[in-house]
Amino acid sequence: MYGIAGINAYHGDASTAFIADGRLVAAAEEERFTRIKHCAGFPSQALRYVVEAAGLKPHELETLAVARDPWARIWQKVMYGLRVPRAAAERLSVQRRFATIAAAAGDALGSGPERLKVVRVEHHRAHLASAFFVSPFDEAALFSVDGLGDFASAMWGVGRGNRIEPLGAVSFPHSLGIFYTALTQYLGFPKYGDEYKVMGLASYGEPEFLETFRKIVLAPNGGRMDFMLSPDYFIHHRARADMTWASGEPTLGTLYSAGLTKAFGPAREPNAPLTSRHHNLASSTQRRLEEVVLERLRTLQRITGMRKLCLAGGVAYNCVTNGKILEQTDFDEVYIQPAAGDAGLAIGAAFYAWCHVLGRRREFVMEHAYWGPEFSASQVRAALEARRGELSQAACRVRRLANEDELCRLTAEQIAQGKVVGWFQGRMEWGPRALGNRSVLADPRRADIRELLNLKIKRRESFRPFAPSILEEAMADYFTQSYSSPFMLMAYDVRPQKRTVIPATTHVDGTGRLQTVNPTQNPRYYKLIREFGRQTGVPVLLNTSFNENEPVVCRPEEALDCFLRTRMDVLVLGDTMVTRADSAGQAGAV
Repeated sequence: MYGIAGINAYHGDASTAFIADGRLVAAAEEERFTRIKHCAGFPSQALRYVVEAAGLKPHELETLAVARDPWARIWQKVMYGLRVPRAAAERLSVQRRFATIAAAAGDALGSGPERLKVVRVEHHRAHLASAFFVSPFDEAALFSVDGLGDFASAMWGVGRGNRIEPLGAVSFPHSLGIFYTALTQYLGFPKYGDEYKVMGLASYGEPEFLETFRKIVLAPNGGRMDFMLSPDYFIHHRARADMTWASGEPTLGTLYSAGLTKAFGPAREPNAPLTSRHHNLASSTQRRLEEVVLERLRTLQRITGMRKLCLAGGVAYNCVTNGKILEQTDFDEVYIQPAAGDAGLAIGAAFYAWCHVLGRRREFVMEHAYWGPEFSASQVRAALEARRGELSQAACRVRRLANEDELCRLTAEQIAQGKVVGWFQGRMEWGPRALGNRSVLADPRRADIRELLNLKIKRRESFRPFAPSILEEAMADYFTQSYSSPFMLMAYDVRPQKRTVIPATTHVDGTGRLQTVNPTQNPRYYKLIREFGRQTGVPVLLNTSFNENEPVVCRPEEALDCFLRTRMDVLVLGDTMVTRADSAGQAGAV
């Protein structure tokens, strides 16, 4: 077996993936193990997991593919360092960490660094590889767009067979990701990774400020792929924004300048009330992003002549933009892998090394997202036994169900009765979306369930939407588009006649960020949705991540903790169902 471990390190969403003979074996984000959201630093625990999942002894790992190239755009980095000496000092510190990354991997595995060959892959090449080399396409147009990596914020090109040919890039300081993040901060959402909140908030407003935003993000049409940020509204080009990437939760300092507050007034303080002005600013931000991205994609299609697209980078998480690609460009097919952001760099680096460095043939298509840890029935029983006292105190009934049919029938009944169910099954999802293995499930027919979930379980902002998981074959009945979305990365219009049928998963603008499910990708989850459809006539479940202001639960112990401290009604751990007495109407022995 020839194995390659790919790594995204010393950056937000640190992660590791392992491919063996050209096929993905395991992938996971470090946050799943440390329980620190978007955990940065070196992914020690994720690396140990993927090596173990591959069936290797630590000393048998020989190749490490790292998604960073210190020599990429070296002169731009040097010139920026001369202008901003503090940034140069920080960059040198980061480079020293990457220079000893083999030793860090050896320390994590306890195997010593002498056997590790290190392959370095430029940031956006790794993004492009993360999408194309696991896609079902033999050839495709490629586009990566994010905040910044190796001093670039976007790259485009073509993929054919086992090769990627970049055609161009947008370099620092111009960045759609930085634009969106700066406005996210301005709107009072300062945490790393909060951009999705602005996307959800945008649906409540109108693009009142769009003309001004067109002066903030300058994007000429006429067949050009480049774009620019007006320097009057940002500071990153002239001063180093405070950031922490070395370990723990990443932080990012303020990116916007006084020019933004001069144009739009004082920034919103976190937790301050949201007004119509904030809604309209979010709408204008989202609309400008869509304009620029979709026009670049139209140009890319004309340049390459290709009808298939692979999309990557943090901006590829913007499901509202993604949902408009097939309607507003000439692309016929789109592939976005579930960890499109920086976590996905681990897969990209590994497959780039396999295809480009080794020249090997592609052997793999990522058709599902279940590449993380899984736990045996005995491990579930041990976790339940350890919580016996707490479960008894909470008057919970614990029962092992006889078979999968009974499990799905009873779970569907509970959901149809209005219960909220924690659903913990199989291998954990790769990427930020819960896709039916670490999910909280509810009835999409009940509009009141959104408030309950947001306030009593998720404890988050009331404007945040919930996603529908739908049988793939029923998609066209409920949505105006029928192109599948297995990784919950597309938002489509819900058919008008169905909006009152699934109000809990229909956003205020009439869209849904859907997950399509077929029996090949996730047989048990498919069977559960089908059974719910049989009982109710609606083959859709409300699906949100199994967590409460933390990374998605990984281990059965974490699922139990989350269940016990929230107002979830039912917990399904593998084949075991835990039911609260006040939900089931009776208590059973634990």
